[in-house]
Amino acid sequence: MTQRLVAAIDQGTTSTRCMVFDASGSVLGAARREHRQILPRPGSVEHDAAEIWARAQEAVAGALRAAGVRAADLAAVGITNQRETTVVWDRATGRPVHRALVWQDTRTESLCAELAGGHGRDRFAAATGLPLASYFSGPKIRWLLDHVPGVRDRAERGELLFGTLDTWLLWNLTGGALHVTDVTNAARTLLMNLRTLDWDEEILAAMEIPRSLLPEIRSSAEVYGRARGVLEGVPITAVLGDQHAALFGQHCFAPGDAKATYGTGAFLLLNTGREPVPSRHGLLTTVGFRLGGEPPVYALEGSIANTGSLTRWMRDGLGLIGDADEIEALAASVPDNGGLYLVPAFSGLFAPHWSPDARGVLAGLTGFAGRGHLARAALEATAYQTREVLDAMALDSGLRLDSLRVDGGMTANGLLMQTLADVLDLEVVRPSVIETTCLGAASAAGLVAGVWPDLDALRARWRRDAAWTPSGADGGFRDRKYRKYRKAVELAKGWLDADDVIEGA
Repeated sequence: MTQRLVAAIDQGTTSTRCMVFDASGSVLGAARREHRQILPRPGSVEHDAAEIWARAQEAVAGALRAAGVRAADLAAVGITNQRETTVVWDRATGRPVHRALVWQDTRTESLCAELAGGHGRDRFAAATGLPLASYFSGPKIRWLLDHVPGVRDRAERGELLFGTLDTWLLWNLTGGALHVTDVTNAARTLLMNLRTLDWDEEILAAMEIPRSLLPEIRSSAEVYGRARGVLEGVPITAVLGDQHAALFGQHCFAPGDAKATYGTGAFLLLNTGREPVPSRHGLLTTVGFRLGGEPPVYALEGSIANTGSLTRWMRDGLGLIGDADEIEALAASVPDNGGLYLVPAFSGLFAPHWSPDARGVLAGLTGFAGRGHLARAALEATAYQTREVLDAMALDSGLRLDSLRVDGGMTANGLLMQTLADVLDLEVVRPSVIETTCLGAASAAGLVAGVWPDLDALRARWRRDAAWTPSGADGGFRDRKYRKYRKAVELAKGWLDADDVIEGA
């Protein structure tokens, strides 16, 4: 078999997948393996990095079997990953010093407030494009250095390594030969300067993080090295954080192109071109992707903490549905939300509010409301949160969208997609391959390996599967409902008092 096949490993928040693509972009085989969600106390979310590595190997082997191919048939492999999640491990043994601190983990909130001090949450924003928030990796590294016995001393002696999950996978895939990351993942640590694309020494000093812990920063698409083990000999030629991979997989190559990925949370990225656009409306400025030695492409991002996790809460926490897929039928059983507005601030609000002291609110509750109204309010919450982010993007960039490309598991919910189109007053387009994180990583890897010659060849492969257009509802009514949601958001803010915050110990 000629080497016109590309694999992608997608290490996500709840599972690790591997998919094998042919040169047309079709999926030949896929496999997925879940890992545990470890919740030791309120606000703390952890993963077992060793378990993730084991599940990743199983997913790769399963995908190769499903595709009926061997590792030797692959031209290249790309990696995409949950970002910000932080692992520190022993350079010699490869053993993590603590469970990984997941991007959702909020135990570093008091540290972020301390670092902000009199400077404010935007202390490092000019360099990094990010506010000081528990979301990012830098404060998580500092927490591990300060709270795990012996870790700071070992780090300062150069015995330990830090990585987000891409770095952890690369290190293990290459038998410890590579300690590297790419610009998209580095941009999410709160430690990389957006213009130099290198670690910022002043920020490292302020956070008291030894540089020896940190990986080398490379572009998103280049030859990193060759894999060992289950992918023996296969070139590793692309690494992108999951949302950046989705931006690439949705072929948002030009300024003004935007995508929204709906999974555990929702993540919207807008391509802003070769210059970073500072946000004044609660968004993140980040690197979209960088191909080889070319200048980076920048993006504005709005991150929403709870979308798919809201459906899981209705299933597991409330028992309103037996399966996540049932929410669409339940929501469709009523004509509207019955006056209910749900703000799912389970661990605070992300973009554009960045309000860690917020907690969830259900507003407008009356005796009339039932299960269907709550389900509909949950779907509308995802749409309203999306509108908040797109409004902020328009204010920051001056760009207004003609359509929004969507992907992720939640896009199978047709009622949610129509609700999005109505709330946004915008066409919503779903591609034929909705797992665009894997597709993006595979596309970037295949570019380097010569499976596809250029971006135009990739553009030619993109196909729409479905589209939803606004139903033409009265704009005044739409805006009144949005105002009600925004009113509920204000109720959610400031719920926690200083003595309510539970820190990890």
